[in-house]
Amino acid sequence: MMKRCLSLARQAAGQTAPNPLVGSVIVQDTQIVGEGFHAKAGRPHAEVEAIRAAGEQSKGATLYVNLEPCNHYGRTPPCTEAILKAGISKVVVGMIDPDPRVSGSGVARLEAAGLEVVVGVEEAASRRLNEAFIHRTLYKQPFGIYKYAMTLDGKIATATGDSAWITSPASRHFVHQLRSTCDAVIVGGNTVRQDNPYLTTHQVTPHNPLRVVLSTSLNLPLTAHLWQQEEAKTLIFTQQDCDQTSLNRLTDLGLEIIQLPKLTPREVMTVLYSRGLAQVLWECGPKLATSALQDGSIQKVLAFIAPKIIGGNQAPTPVEDLGLVGMKDAMELQEVSWTSLEPDFLVEGYLSLLVE
Repeated sequence: MMKRCLSLARQAAGQTAPNPLVGSVIVQDTQIVGEGFHAKAGRPHAEVEAIRAAGEQSKGATLYVNLEPCNHYGRTPPCTEAILKAGISKVVVGMIDPDPRVSGSGVARLEAAGLEVVVGVEEAASRRLNEAFIHRTLYKQPFGIYKYAMTLDGKIATATGDSAWITSPASRHFVHQLRSTCDAVIVGGNTVRQDNPYLTTHQVTPHNPLRVVLSTSLNLPLTAHLWQQEEAKTLIFTQQDCDQTSLNRLTDLGLEIIQLPKLTPREVMTVLYSRGLAQVLWECGPKLATSALQDGSIQKVLAFIAPKIIGGNQAPTPVEDLGLVGMKDAMELQEVSWTSLEPDFLVEGYLSLLVE
């Protein structure tokens, strides 16, 4: 039943920030009588949707939910009160909510009212599903993912800059799905100039992330695909000392531009956090990726490896000089997994926070 909760919750991936992904199932006599998921911030929570679906069959039933029911007033009333009002007798929870406004109080409220509460069912899977929400809650920063594609010899393009296409259609389809689960996708000015990307889901799903461009100079082409905002919005970050003429030209195109005293990944992530974003995908080149790795803006790495060899001393690699001297200083991925996307491989793993 908890796995069903997780499956329901995933239906809203990329659309609930700053809220978590939550699914709920109500069971009466081993039969599912109601289920629901949280579709968007401001919309009813999963437990409320499940209770509405179950109706009178909620009385004496067991409610399953992958995240502790909230016990405070926000945009919506507390789910604990809805559970008590519905006459639920038992609640099974995937994980405790890290939000200090909840963090155990939801379970305590239900237990105080005489309900049986079980916590920790499919907890690892529940935490993985909401890793971005957890990180955002604990560190006041969006969860950063660095995604790149490289050849077997570690190159992301030829010496001339040609990179279309390193990976297979299956890998590219995976990336389009990944974008749909993110709130924003970030690139630098070089990527805009060299690749002229769209950075959309290519209609894999209706949801497209916010497209974010970092450029200190604003030396950007006025005909870039990213400036077409019918399908997805674009936000540009630059510095206060940027070229004023370029700034005016891009502003005239209807683009939102934010000027920072100093343009760094950390400062950009701070602004994105203030806008309610939870998960950000870095699809940038090596220079920007190196800065993001160094200042702790990246927590997860997705490396697509194609069985191709390019060679060449001048061919770029995914990361520039990090200033590391010995192998013991290397950034080591944790909880590493491999996925076959024929003929490519996807390596996925987590980095320890560099900035506490």
